[in-house]
Amino acid sequence: MRLSSLYCIQLLAATISAELVALPYGIRLKTDAQKPLMDPVGPVVPPSHQPADPERPPPPQGGVLISDVMGRDRSINIFAGFTRDIASISSRLDDSTKNSTVLAPRNSAVEKLPRKPWEDPKDYETLGTNAYEGGDGQDRAHRNLRRFVEAHVVPASPWAEGEKIKTLLDGDREIWWEMKDGVKVIQPDNIEVDSVASRVGNGELWIVKGVRNYA
Repeated sequence: MRLSSLYCIQLLAATISAELVALPYGIRLKTDAQKPLMDPVGPVVPPSHQPADPERPPPPQGGVLISDVMGRDRSINIFAGFTRDIASISSRLDDSTKNSTVLAPRNSAVEKLPRKPWEDPKDYETLGTNAYEGGDGQDRAHRNLRRFVEAHVVPASPWAEGEKIKTLLDGDREIWWEMKDGVKVIQPDNIEVDSVASRVGNGELWIVKGVRNYA
């Protein structure tokens, strides 16, 4: 018998012997023929999502409304409080069938105003320093505050760049926004948009650095 044939017989016997010893202990020997051609799990694929871009607005939250997010940012809590005081605005921001873009001035912008948002110089000229005293005065102040809030709510969302539109304020002029050096700017008042704070089921909440001149 050739030496190579003898070697093959010895190798086969050793393999069979190893299997007989291994099987009782639950060990199963694998040969190259038993290996799958590919891992059934497949190759590892990196996650498809990318890190959030801080310059992009947050993704829309379908089940959330503007009324749900107005009070989240303390930098606009003065204006947020105004929206809750005006029933028509509060109702709209809580309505999933009416889209809006809210232009919420920062607290610092409201505080820098030469007068309170519910004050009108014409009222003082006509009625004097007691223009907002008593029941009639409170009604007058409420009407002025409603005008202030309405001037900062656009009855549309999404609101495209360059699209001219009027706010909820009756008789208001058209406004639009454009990009300047990578920043949204509301025209014709030239007010910078600090951020798009939220995108929700019925619109968007924009935080702005100024107050509209709507008088």
